[in-house]
Amino acid sequence: MTRRIFTATLGTETNTFASLPTGMRMFEDTCLYRGGNYGDPPPMFAGPLVVWRNRATERGWTTIESLCAFAAPAGITVRGVYEGFRDEILRDLKAAMPLDAVLLSLHGAMVADGYDDAEGDLIERVRELVGPDVAIGVEFDLHANVSARKIECADVVVLFKEYPHVDVNERAEEVFTLVADKLDGKTNPVMAWFDCKAVGVFHTTRDPMCAFVDKCSAMEGKDGVLSVSVIHGFPWADVADMGSKMLVVTDGDKAKAGRLARELGMEFHGFAAEAQPAYATLDQAMARAASHNQPRPLVLADVSDNAGGGASSDSTFMLQAMIDREIKDAAIAMFWDPIAVRIAFEVGIGAEVDLRLGGKLGVMSGPAIDVRAKVIGLAENATTRFGGTRKGVGRAGDMAAFDIGGIVVVCNTLRAQCSSLDCFLNVGVDPETKKVVVVKSMQHFHAAYAPVASEILYVAVPGAVAPDMFALPFKKASRDQWPFVAKPLG
Repeated sequence: MTRRIFTATLGTETNTFASLPTGMRMFEDTCLYRGGNYGDPPPMFAGPLVVWRNRATERGWTTIESLCAFAAPAGITVRGVYEGFRDEILRDLKAAMPLDAVLLSLHGAMVADGYDDAEGDLIERVRELVGPDVAIGVEFDLHANVSARKIECADVVVLFKEYPHVDVNERAEEVFTLVADKLDGKTNPVMAWFDCKAVGVFHTTRDPMCAFVDKCSAMEGKDGVLSVSVIHGFPWADVADMGSKMLVVTDGDKAKAGRLARELGMEFHGFAAEAQPAYATLDQAMARAASHNQPRPLVLADVSDNAGGGASSDSTFMLQAMIDREIKDAAIAMFWDPIAVRIAFEVGIGAEVDLRLGGKLGVMSGPAIDVRAKVIGLAENATTRFGGTRKGVGRAGDMAAFDIGGIVVVCNTLRAQCSSLDCFLNVGVDPETKKVVVVKSMQHFHAAYAPVASEILYVAVPGAVAPDMFALPFKKASRDQWPFVAKPLG
């Protein structure tokens, strides 16, 4: 049977404590396409839409592709920008009807001015437009803050399983299969979720999270369990639904989904404290860097200035400490500093210039650093792979590498976290040859850098994504969660 499906992407990860607003230019700089014209290779945020188009084509189905808009994480989205994109999707949806299914690739932690639950608003309006009989499938980032509205207005919701997010396209495949099976009458997916009442950062690259994700995945496809998602939540969003949850999809048995979600959610809650990363202080990180003598680099993750969590990516705390401790044979990426990059392109490779680096956006950026720097690498319109894969690329803009007394500093013009080796290789710097490598990223660097590192330290310094939950001035988010309460679930 020929089916008609409608697909769209709209999202960003909103850090409500970040000062940089998310406006139209942010979407244009990151990912903004219409009608399926993504180019080759497609941007990482279009990956699910490409998967859905290809799967539909294999079945002889018709795909109507609407907006693909995604912005790099930052502060609250401008109201008119969100409403404009939302209404564009709804207009396209109305024009495309009748439909059999709607597939949406969203983030799940998007906050716009006046819309604390922006994706919930969008999904609800889609449901109102298409009615109860059209299947709605949604893919979320695992850092979604999931509301009841998001779940109740969809037929199928699936979240990424891995952090770093190396399984985006695989989860898109899962969404398509679940929706297609529903349309074909093979299954009747129903969902239930459980509030785990835990706030934190949960890396799936190590136990207990690694083993827990494997356990959840092993349940799928057995005994009527169709899908299991661990919702990590995004702590840097002051909204009512902030926090972790368990989501289970079963074949027609909502009670079973509820029991399993609670069982797994209680298990998750029980090891939440154990799952938290160990963070080094700045002094501890510098002492380790000064003593490092292994053949492979020591990788220091500046988690607090992670553009992937909404930070400005121009803080100077790590760089200043490296200069003060006279750390040599080191490299750091990527500073968001369009002015420094512009100067580098003006003078060219080999030139020495006086620069004022970083510290431009506010208090959490730290003080600017005045240095004498040598330009050692340039790249125009650069892209970076996501993690260690070629499943998608992100835009980094123009890039420049400077040598500052034995420390290589890579700057770029489009704010982006250091998610792959390309952040250095694009400008002719091989991070594998360095003694110390600093990446402005919380965890997405891991897939690419773990294989080349002798050791990885996660370093907590001041910043918009600092991991101290107690320091965040929550007003809307519930504090009836761990770690604010020792045992909120008893």
